[in-house]
Amino acid sequence: MNYILFDSDVRKALLPLTYTRPVADIRIGILTIREKWEKYLGYTTSTLTEEYLEKRYPMVEMAENIMINASFCPTERLVKRIRNLKKNEAIFRGEDVIAFYTTEKQEAVDFSTYKAIEFDEEIIQVKNTWDIFSKNEKAIQEDFALITSERTSLPIPKTVNVINPENIFIEEGAQLTFATLNATTGPIYIGKNAVIMEGCLVRGSLALCENAVLKMGAKVYGATTVGPNCKVGGEVGNSVLFQNTNKGHEGYLGNSVLGEWCNLGADTNNSNLKNNYAEVKLWSYEQERFAKTGLQFCGLIMGDHSKCGINTMFNTGTVVGVSANIFGTGFPRNFVPSFSWGGAAGFTTYQLPKVFEVTEKVMQRRNVAFEDTEQEILTHVFENSKKFRR
Repeated sequence: MNYILFDSDVRKALLPLTYTRPVADIRIGILTIREKWEKYLGYTTSTLTEEYLEKRYPMVEMAENIMINASFCPTERLVKRIRNLKKNEAIFRGEDVIAFYTTEKQEAVDFSTYKAIEFDEEIIQVKNTWDIFSKNEKAIQEDFALITSERTSLPIPKTVNVINPENIFIEEGAQLTFATLNATTGPIYIGKNAVIMEGCLVRGSLALCENAVLKMGAKVYGATTVGPNCKVGGEVGNSVLFQNTNKGHEGYLGNSVLGEWCNLGADTNNSNLKNNYAEVKLWSYEQERFAKTGLQFCGLIMGDHSKCGINTMFNTGTVVGVSANIFGTGFPRNFVPSFSWGGAAGFTTYQLPKVFEVTEKVMQRRNVAFEDTEQEILTHVFENSKKFRR
């Protein structure tokens, strides 16, 4: 069967993270949503997304396809229901379609002609940017069970202080020494070739993905995901770093999501709680204004390729777009549009030639080529986000 993950109408609510990727490639828990589906299904998937992303994330459409709403994370029961779908049947959760079996072109789908199957069991759905950190604990638990089932962890080194070792899994090539791991409050997953340096204090849940590094003396507590090739120092709580992103020094990051190729300067801190303990409002790309989140704790949402200088301070509920460069004293405003250059004193536009120059250097350090498709995506986002740079 051919499986296609589609963005659905939540894509705009997940900006700026979905400016540069389909919904399916958001990381929550240990794996991306796509990786979860492919592990459960045993098949590769393709993507139905925005036209400007199609070159990098092409859709493979056949005569018969099962379309899956990428905002939903799989469970064993849901996957079983999907495998049993017949032509012109669709699985719904309330008004949201989870999956459907179609022989039609996607622009021609009429769900009134489909047999509706209701799925009312517990399931993770990522509908807002803050869902990524607020639902991350459950996602780590589910991924941990999926990845480690019927497998044996590498032994925990003798120099490591451990509480609840049965809730810790170490992959091949991981290095850890003279650290403290407490898996009482949730599982700790240490990916292939990941490193936990001396003096680190870790309280689960934690997903330390492949080639990720916790630097000396880091304090990390649940539910936190450090994505592949990320580096983390200082204090981090209930945050998700997607991939190739660095928070390498002292400073606090809490209740936050950082995209790919981000870098936080030394002693960068974010607030995750308002002084009056009020509900946090966050910039909404859908409504083009600040909107209520229902959360008391909410920190920083940062899109791909954004950076900040040393001693940067982010206020509670700050959204930073794609490829922004923030520096200087004081708090920058709570919404920093994509391709902004500056800080609390004001912003100018971070022009594309300079963006491309810096991006190429950053990616070369990780031996990753800055390809034409990536330039085209950034160019589209630059034009699309122009209205926010007033």
